[in-house]
Amino acid sequence: MLIIATHDVADVQHWFDSPKRAEFFGLRGIQATAFRDPAGGTKTCAVLIDTPDLETFQKALAEPEAAEAEAYDGVDPDTIQIFVAE
Repeated sequence: MLIIATHDVADVQHWFDSPKRAEFFGLRGIQATAFRDPAGGTKTCAVLIDTPDLETFQKALAEPEAAEAEAYDGVDPDTIQIFVAE
């Protein structure tokens, strides 16, 4: 199942280069591909998430480690938007 998530970050380069996203999702059988504005005109970034199912993804986000990874990466949790194809 593919999911697109968008959110704002404090530092785009730090977020893009961070290993936390791959570490966190990889341990849960989820692949995440990061996207950013190549012109650098925004702090909004996107992630294409390939997950076995929505439940697996939601369970992962509910774990305390998810908030820790978001904080490390400088993600503004109030700006997170999730898009799914149904």
